[in-house]
Order: sequence, then structure tokens, then C-alpha cells
Amino acid sequence: MNMLRNKKIQWSMLGIIFSLAGPTIFEQFMQTAVQYIDTAMVGSLGTSATAAVGATTTVNWLIGSTVSAVGVGFLSYIAKQHGSGDMQKVRRASAQSVLAVLVSGVFFTVLTLSLSSAVPVLMQVDENIRDVAARYFFILYTPMLPRAATIIFGTVLRAVGDTKTPMYAGVAVNIVNVVLNFLLIYPTRQIGQFTVPGASLGVEGAAIASAVGFTVGGIIITAVLWNHPLVSPKKISKKPDKEILAPCLKVAFPNMLQRFGTCLGYVAFASMINSLGEVATAAHTIANTVESAFYIPGYGMQTAAATLAGNALGAKDNKKMKEFAGMTVFSEVVLMIISGGLLFVFAPFMMDIFSDSLEVISLGSVVLRMVAVSEPFYGVSIIIEGMMQGVGRTVKPFVYNIIGMWGIRILGTFIFIQFFLGGLISAWGCMIAHNMFLFILYFIHWVSGRWNPLNQKKGMKNTA
Repeated sequence: MNMLRNKKIQWSMLGIIFSLAGPTIFEQFMQTAVQYIDTAMVGSLGTSATAAVGATTTVNWLIGSTVSAVGVGFLSYIAKQHGSGDMQKVRRASAQSVLAVLVSGVFFTVLTLSLSSAVPVLMQVDENIRDVAARYFFILYTPMLPRAATIIFGTVLRAVGDTKTPMYAGVAVNIVNVVLNFLLIYPTRQIGQFTVPGASLGVEGAAIASAVGFTVGGIIITAVLWNHPLVSPKKISKKPDKEILAPCLKVAFPNMLQRFGTCLGYVAFASMINSLGEVATAAHTIANTVESAFYIPGYGMQTAAATLAGNALGAKDNKKMKEFAGMTVFSEVVLMIISGGLLFVFAPFMMDIFSDSLEVISLGSVVLRMVAVSEPFYGVSIIIEGMMQGVGRTVKPFVYNIIGMWGIRILGTFIFIQFFLGGLISAWGCMIAHNMFLFILYFIHWVSGRWNPLNQKKGMKNTA
């Protein structure tokens, strides 16, 4: 009987985990599908167009990740208060997230638009495509305010278990993006018996399509948040609230430094790869795009891990904390083994979708098969980091990621390229070494139990 009861509990936990992770995984799948379509559509214009779009991708990560770090602070606070049943504080935190969107959105709009022409130069982009890359970047960041809303409000909704709304908003963004891509990138053309209008804007057309899509997504998610039964900020002061902002920023600030430091590392990493030439840049850009689809299970499960850990902390239930942690890590490993195996097998086929260059396809296939082997290990790191975010432990992840990025990936890549004339393969080898380093540190930290605040507090509900 006990065995049957335990199995029912395990299936129940899996149901809760995947009910939270499922919509997020689907949302990210749709985002990646559109990224694939964008890359394929732009790739049909030639290697130079692909390189122009991909040359500033890591700067996009830098900005997006910094805004996401603010969201992590709200996720940790709101998930904890939701778990404890204090819905007044949940709504007050939601109101403060409106202030966070306004500040971050305006700040990054001014910053990105003013630096748009300098970014391709700093990224060592080939002189022949710098102007196109700069225009693409400028257009992409014009709607930074709705982009910030999509990121931060989406995190607020996920913190109370609503993962479907961000998914629906993401689907809307993707539909708008694909339709406008089709109309703006290409010239007017004949498809069968139909004449399809086109603006013939090329790379700039892809940027406009994305910008309009982001704007639509921001409007949708703002409207839903405003009328949400759990987290509506209506009739609640939007003035700075120290009682709410202090704990949110305490979690968000180390995470922001981590994301800023690691994404700055991505910029340095991409800059070194850009210096290897157009083929390496195109292969790296496409391989990154392909790889992102196979990380979807990891980052979808990370959201569930963060929310469930925060809820368990708020409820002061250590047994539930440990059960969900073990089941989430196990589920993640299984998913990432499957994902990594598929990536290894289909790497050449995936590269072939986005490029006609045999040189680009061959180089990209090699690095993708290299990284596929490390995916299950990296997946463990993603989940443990998510649980630590959910309980407000963001200092250790900051230290781990900065050491791994700058001490292993960047330094290693610099040494191989500058002193051993290494290419893209050696650079991705350093990236894999970085991922394995994170796995070792996170796994040790998880097994020790130091990530869990309930292990260090007496008098809390703990039946484990």
C-alpha cells in the first residue's frame, strides 16, 4: 500500500511540475520556431545577411537577460508570498513591477538607440555589413518598453502559477512576426497563381516584423495583468515601496550582475568568433539558433523549479521542497538526454535548413555534436539554479557563472585563438568546459543541501 501511495504522490508531483513547465516549454518552442524561420528567411538572402543579423545577437541577450534579472527578483518574492497566502503583498509586488517596467524600458530604449551605430563596431563586425547590422539593431530595440513588459509581467504571472497567459502572448508575437516577415523581407512575387505583395526590405524588414511582434505581445500581457484576479495592480500605489522593492532587489541585483557578467562574456566570445571571418560567424550564429531549440526543456523546467521552490519556502514545507527538487532534477535529466541525442543525430540536417554553404554546414554540425554530449549535465545546472532563484539564493550562482564564463570560456578561447590559431571548434570546446564546470559546482551545492533555506531554520514544518 505504501508503495502504491508513493507512486501516486510521484505522479501527482510530475503533474504539477509539467502543468507549470508545459506552457512555458511550448512558449519557448514557439519563440525558437520563429527564430528558426527568421534565420531561414534571412539566410535565403545570403551569408552576409545572416552574419549581419547574428553579429549583434549576444548584445540582445545582454539586454534581455538584464531585464529578466529584475523579473527574477519579483518571481522569488511573489512565489514566496503566494505560498504563504499573503495575496495583498502579491498585488503590491505586482504594482511595483509596473514601476520596474517603466524604469527599465525607458532606460534601455535610450541606451540602445543611442549606441546602435557603435554596437557593430564594438562587436568587430565586418565593415561591409556594419551599416545593415546597425539599422537592424536600432529597429529591433525601438519597442523596448513593451519588450520589458513582456519579460517582467510574464514573470509575475508565472510566479502565481499562470504560465498560460505568457504562452498565449508569445504565440501572438510569433504569428505577427512570421506574417510580417513574409510580407516585408521579400519583394512582390508570384507563388503559384497568387501574387504575394512584398516590401523588399531584407534584413530591415525582419527587424520591423520582430519590433511589431514585440509591441503586440507587450500590449496583450499588460492588459491581462491589469485585469488578473490574483495579481492585478489596479488601485494600488505605483510609488516606490521599500518594503516590497528591498527583498526583490536583494534577489535581483546578484542575478543582474550574473546575467550582465555572463552576457558580457557572450559578447566578448562572439566578438572573438566574429574576428575569425564570415564563415565562422555564420556557422556560430546558425549553430546557436539550432542549439537553442534543444535547451527548451531545460529552461521551461527552470521556471517550474523556481516557482515551486518559492511556494514551498512560503509555506515552510521542507518535505515538499525536497520532493519537488528531486523529481524536477530527475525529469530534467531524462528530457535533456532525449534532447541531446536528437541534436547529435540531426545536427547536419538542422544546419542544412539554414544555409546553402557546405563549409558553414560542416563546421556547424561538428560544434553542435560536441555540445550535444554535454546537454544533460548543463540541464542539471539550469534546474538547480532555478530552485536557488526561487528561494532567493542568487549570490552563489553569480560567483559560479562569472568564474566559469571569464576564467574558462573567455580566457580559454582567447588563448586558443591568439596563441594556437584555433577556430570555432576550439572556442566551442571552451564553452563546453564552462558548462561542465557549472554542473560540478551546482551538483555539489545541491547534494550538500546548502541551497535550501529550510534546512538551516528550526521550527519549520519538516516531516522529511
